[in-house]
Amino acid sequence: LPAGLSQWFPALEVLDVSGTGLAEMGTELLSLPCLHTLLAKNNRLGGPGSLPKGLGQAPLARSLRVLNLSGNRFSEVPPALLQLRGLRSLSLGGNRLHGIPPDIQELQSLEFLYLGGNFITAIPPELAKLPSLRYLVLCDNKIQSIPPQLAQLHSLRSLSLHNNLLTYLPREILNLVHLEELSLRGNPLVVRFVRDLTYNPPSLQELAGRTVKTRNVPYAPSDLPDSLVRYLSLASNCPNPKCGGVYFDSCVRQIKFVDFCGKYRLPLMHYLCSPECSSPYSSASQSSTSQSESDSEDEASVAAHRMQKVLLG
Repeated sequence: LPAGLSQWFPALEVLDVSGTGLAEMGTELLSLPCLHTLLAKNNRLGGPGSLPKGLGQAPLARSLRVLNLSGNRFSEVPPALLQLRGLRSLSLGGNRLHGIPPDIQELQSLEFLYLGGNFITAIPPELAKLPSLRYLVLCDNKIQSIPPQLAQLHSLRSLSLHNNLLTYLPREILNLVHLEELSLRGNPLVVRFVRDLTYNPPSLQELAGRTVKTRNVPYAPSDLPDSLVRYLSLASNCPNPKCGGVYFDSCVRQIKFVDFCGKYRLPLMHYLCSPECSSPYSSASQSSTSQSESDSEDEASVAAHRMQKVLLG
């Protein structure tokens, strides 16, 4: 950046240095107290010294609202960016990112996060601690699963996950009550439905705990050690309405197909207490629908109207 920038334009609010071959931004940037939008797309930023030292303590850290660094060479999210607590929009698409730092949760004002076109393989649960996030773009990465904690993003309106490696979605995604757009095309769950069934036999402790819970055996804290009382409090109800059982650590992981908007069938991760609770899968090309799928559709009917667009192709 040119020397004397802050002297020439002390009230500068928007700065666009995109496509200029920029490899670093100097300390002049720190002296722009009114800057709220910084666009530096398609440059050569990403190496040591790309961003000025002290960025997080400068007046800019409070004034900056929009930052676009897409099309650069960052291999990680610079820690200094996580100190820009006033950011509402952050774009780092088309870089070389391999992950999302857990400290992303520090950007509490963030409403728009664009991380498409990188090499990200996992989403940290801490991402769900952004209370104002409305638009999340994670397309064109290498993401294999979605953490169920993402259901805590109650303000989320749009979630772009196309062209990743997803084979299923957590059923908690139905709790995204304001979600209007979900983009999933180009994932294995769309082009090839995955049918997974895993089960580890329950321990003797779990068998005893299941019996206590399903038969409503009375007990008081004074009857059992504290560790067993805590264990019994962790029982999860089997979602199969015809079962009525519970499970603790041992359960069946199963893909369950849910109908969205009467048109798209999405495979969500589903947990059952035993293999006896599972139902045979039916092919997406078959006209008949299994009982488990019908149940899935009933469960999803409350949430189906919330999602206006499900983009699969």
